[in-house]
Amino acid sequence: MPAPSLPAASVLVLAAIRLFLAVEALIGSLQGNWLALFVAGSALGLTFLPQLLASRVNLRLPNGFLAAVALFVLATIYLGEMHDFYTRFWWWDLVLHGSSAMGFGILGFLLVFMLFRGDRYAAPPWALGLLSFCTAMTVGAMWEVFEYGMDQGFGLNMQKSGLDDTMGDLIVNAVGAALAGLAGAAYLTGRSGRMGLAFETFITANRRHFQKIVPRGRRK
Repeated sequence: MPAPSLPAASVLVLAAIRLFLAVEALIGSLQGNWLALFVAGSALGLTFLPQLLASRVNLRLPNGFLAAVALFVLATIYLGEMHDFYTRFWWWDLVLHGSSAMGFGILGFLLVFMLFRGDRYAAPPWALGLLSFCTAMTVGAMWEVFEYGMDQGFGLNMQKSGLDDTMGDLIVNAVGAALAGLAGAAYLTGRSGRMGLAFETFITANRRHFQKIVPRGRRK
């Protein structure tokens, strides 16, 4: 039996994560474990949030994007906070910061590119790559502010080791953001390789927002 295609696999991953979180929320409810119910229920709700927000602005998010968001929510809120993966695995937080920076950087690139309606010659590739980098860094910095606020306001320990944790997160965030910016610039110059699939999938799903796309190498 052949392996499922990437879109089909994304649908399965997304459905499996949502089902798992729904079952965990139900178990928490039946056992009277309100913390488990709240965490699993909140994580489940967040897996639907990107699709809801995108529909409000007339965008379509490919299943691969939605599956990636669901995996991130599962890894951060459920496994990271509920099951203490941040403490059990020292690298857990760093991997999530780096991957989320890449994700936000790619999304930032696509949204800026959409403002140009897909005109790859409206701005130099390095400029769009830089804007992508800045988008991811801004999100990462705001998240660190959020962690600080939660620690100070509610007595949590989201920053773990304080300044060292914050600076480590920002450094990893910068690396992920830089990779996303380079990937965006490479896409515009036709050298993105397999990484270009993420861009092409999003653009194909939202073709009406990228009406000025022309084949690479052919100027108007």
